[in-house]
Amino acid sequence: MSRVALLLSKDPTIDRGGDVTMSRLLMDLLGEQHDVIALCLSTQASTLPHAEGLTRVQKTLAKGVGTVLGAVVRGQSLVHARFNSTGLRDAIEDTEADVFIAEHSYIAEPYLRSKRAGSSQLFVNTHISESLVWQSSTNALARLEGRRIQRDQLRVARAAHAVATFDAEEAAAYRAAGVRHVRWLDITLPPTEPIPVADSPPRLVFLGERSWGPNQQAADLLRSWWPEIADGIPGAELAIVGAAAPGEQVSSRPGITELGFVDDLDATLGSCRALLAPITTGGGVRVKILDAAARGLPVVSTRAGIGSLSDLFGITPYDDRAAFIARSRALLTDVGAAAAEGTRLHEANAAHWRARGPQRSVDEWLAS
Repeated sequence: MSRVALLLSKDPTIDRGGDVTMSRLLMDLLGEQHDVIALCLSTQASTLPHAEGLTRVQKTLAKGVGTVLGAVVRGQSLVHARFNSTGLRDAIEDTEADVFIAEHSYIAEPYLRSKRAGSSQLFVNTHISESLVWQSSTNALARLEGRRIQRDQLRVARAAHAVATFDAEEAAAYRAAGVRHVRWLDITLPPTEPIPVADSPPRLVFLGERSWGPNQQAADLLRSWWPEIADGIPGAELAIVGAAAPGEQVSSRPGITELGFVDDLDATLGSCRALLAPITTGGGVRVKILDAAARGLPVVSTRAGIGSLSDLFGITPYDDRAAFIARSRALLTDVGAAAAEGTRLHEANAAHWRARGPQRSVDEWLAS
């Protein structure tokens, strides 16, 4: 048994989000074979009570001129410079572990600056390609920064013992760039009690916090497409779940319910017939798709939204606007077909767990 230390950019006891969900799951899977601890950046490191196996470091990320100067001095992108925490570096140096796993490429920076570099093994789980998101921006400066982030991601990957991604295409891109030990982690969420899709009203749902740019773009698309999706379907409703982006103007529209953050996500999703995910910039964790599969909730998604999970779950992607709208309408009008798809999806996810696919993927990555 090895001692494994995860390096986290968020506090798993108070923060939310897809990356936190997957970090918790990875800790559980690793815990079956290893002694697992975590070091995290936390906005409440000085006020929260002690948690067994968790070391909190105050999250004080550099901003403004300090970030720019740090990036220039170290030759890093702004994202990687912001997370190059001296406090986390010191905590790493005080931690005895055989393996350090950085959850996100940028959180590996404090490790690479520490005395542990070279005396222990560094594994990097990329979660999502930050460079892909930045490079898809309409802002020229953001696209330039995206190329700098990509350079940093490759530098970190080449310094690591092994790299993992949540997307098979991203893993292939790393291999094409000369990174040898790369694995796609086909981790899924444990199956839960299936949603009673057969009893659902004609209600579709979008799930995602819009502070993440790709989610905001997708929500805006759905708002504009909804009149065509709902046309002529009595009672058709779109529920938009997730916190709004700062400054986002959310107004009431016919058939659209803006729920924001919900306290009981289980109850909300349990009242829906399908999840819509018209994501245009993909890569990474795709927790909303994993969550739908675990619950047996049908999915209508683009290729960018579903990525490698398309083959794993047998979900057809719909990149064409007309095809996406047609599939959404079909699920609204045929509850029997929606229920059958939900059952099929739930079983595909459960079968992956019965075969210990997630556990095997993590074990083989750590043994590489």
